[in-house]
Amino acid sequence: AIYVTIGLNILCGTTSFNNKIVGGEDAPAGSWPWQASVHQFGGHVCGGSLINKEWVMSAAHCFSGSSPNDWNIILGRQNQEGSNPNEVSRTVAQIVLHPVYDSDTNDNDIALLRLTSPVNFTNYIRPVCLAASDSFYHNGTDSWVTGWVCLSSSTSEFLPSPQALQEVEVPVLGNRQCNCLNRVGSVTDNMLCAGVLTGGKDSCQGDSGGPMVAKQNSVWIQSGVVSWGFGCARPNLPGVYTRVSRYQPWIDSKITTDKPGFVQFTSSGVDTDSSYTCPGLPPPATNCGVLTCIFYLLSCERLRHYFVSLLTVFFFPFQGEYVAVLL
Repeated sequence: AIYVTIGLNILCGTTSFNNKIVGGEDAPAGSWPWQASVHQFGGHVCGGSLINKEWVMSAAHCFSGSSPNDWNIILGRQNQEGSNPNEVSRTVAQIVLHPVYDSDTNDNDIALLRLTSPVNFTNYIRPVCLAASDSFYHNGTDSWVTGWVCLSSSTSEFLPSPQALQEVEVPVLGNRQCNCLNRVGSVTDNMLCAGVLTGGKDSCQGDSGGPMVAKQNSVWIQSGVVSWGFGCARPNLPGVYTRVSRYQPWIDSKITTDKPGFVQFTSSGVDTDSSYTCPGLPPPATNCGVLTCIFYLLSCERLRHYFVSLLTVFFFPFQGEYVAVLL
């Protein structure tokens, strides 16, 4: 097991409560102590995750064009209505959007929020570990998403009173299949997908910026930030998340003291997504020889025929039969 200590001897990604996970239902208090409720003008707008005593991570699309003075961060909250004896509130001192966030494509949809003052860690307020740069998630990796929107519906709905924090289990879906389902080219390497293909479980508007986490040994590691999707919990339209592991250098460059805990997450076995294909999807990267890769990339019949002719003339004047075998 890998453990990372963040301030005051509190381990990131740990909870003090043994929570029984039931997808799409109320989360027991203290089960997700890094969950933040991001408020603008007094109302919940987005989610976030506490990554050390002074910084919260969320989605850039929640904050584009707004002032830090507009926002409050609430930690330790269980319900959006009624009293929450374990919560604390902080105003925002600084909003740091990723410098190449693209609001048209949702690429690099990540933001860091610096609190005006540090929080004290408790059983209900703790930081999450973050996926390190060398992390990888195979198709089917069990993950969990939390937020204050109904997570088991095909539409964004208000939760019944007292609007308790929700949790739902969703498996990772590989980027190749996710591209085919959402639209080829819409899912970049900076994104990670998850969802149940039959529909019914997903994050939705209002959960944006919140965490998707996966458990490795006894530690919870944040793999994704709720970013975008077509509708909510629709069949064959998985949710799309910002891939946290792509941003370790950027986060480290912005948080100079009390660094967040980065942990490598690894998936075992073979990633079935690597062989997934659909019309228009480029072939997967492969460690093949130069000639084999060229032939594999030239899937257009006319281009392949032309290229083979060139090889025969310029490179293999006496081995035309061998080139034909390669095809």
